[in-house]
Amino acid sequence: MESSAETAETSPIDPITPGPSRRRADKAEREARKLAKRLRRQVAEAIVDYGMIGEGDRVMVCLSGGKDSFGLLDILLHLRDKAPVRFEVVAVNLDQKQPGFPAHVLPEYLAGLGIPFRIEEQDTYSIVKRLIPEGKTTCSLCSRLRRGILYRVASELGATRIALGHHRDDILETLFLNMFFGGKMKAMSPKLQSDDGKHIVIRPLAYCNERDLAAWAEIRRFPIIPCNLCGSQEQAQRRQVKAMLQDWEKRFPGRIDTLFRSLAHVVPSHLMDRQLFDFTGLAASGFPDPGGDRACDEGIEDAAPPAAWAPIAVQPVR
Repeated sequence: MESSAETAETSPIDPITPGPSRRRADKAEREARKLAKRLRRQVAEAIVDYGMIGEGDRVMVCLSGGKDSFGLLDILLHLRDKAPVRFEVVAVNLDQKQPGFPAHVLPEYLAGLGIPFRIEEQDTYSIVKRLIPEGKTTCSLCSRLRRGILYRVASELGATRIALGHHRDDILETLFLNMFFGGKMKAMSPKLQSDDGKHIVIRPLAYCNERDLAAWAEIRRFPIIPCNLCGSQEQAQRRQVKAMLQDWEKRFPGRIDTLFRSLAHVVPSHLMDRQLFDFTGLAASGFPDPGGDRACDEGIEDAAPPAAWAPIAVQPVR
């Protein structure tokens, strides 16, 4: 009689029923494909909805080394090959000369992709450290310095679009930051004119949520570089808003989606901005007005989903 050990060694493996490891791998692959399809669709929809990219555009992707900008570049490169319009992609990184910054990571990664890129070296780190007192938030000055340099580089490269990696969560957090601390109802626009009036800035990740982008970064194994300019300093106000939104979503699933949809369904006559609506000149017309006072009593209507960029076909994740 054979021992149990001998039986285990000589018994054939059932080719039909996969083992737990194979099942987990198959599930992970399915989830990765679903995530890829969702992110690419959302970016394509944002591009179409806001006319972000057109025929012959040269898109300068600002690559910081974080998960969001890596995801943006990755998705745009995929769409470039599938889109119904022809456009170019060039990656640009601003090396701010932060101590310990791994300067070799991005050039090696971008060279491996085989795409045009530029590493712009400017010592903004020393400027920020010299002008901002220790312990104060450095992000505002750092952002202004980066913006000016990137505008110049865009002109030198002949870029017609400057693509930034801000996503849906960034947009909503900025909305509440401006309301809570700035007294303004203002967020981040998916598409806008640059400060100098010479460039168009776009945010193709506007419909994507941060959680999906973080998962995509893990799947694609991007060589993430943390921002250490301020010693991983977090802005207290943004941190508070982020925690508030996360708490809302946890207690009331779907609230974030509803809040985000509201940004695209603004009713100026039911706010208080006299520059957007002529309150002083408003007079009774004698005719029923579907957007009048009774509109305040109506329930929230779900917004129709935007049309997708139909000709784009989602390819398997490699």
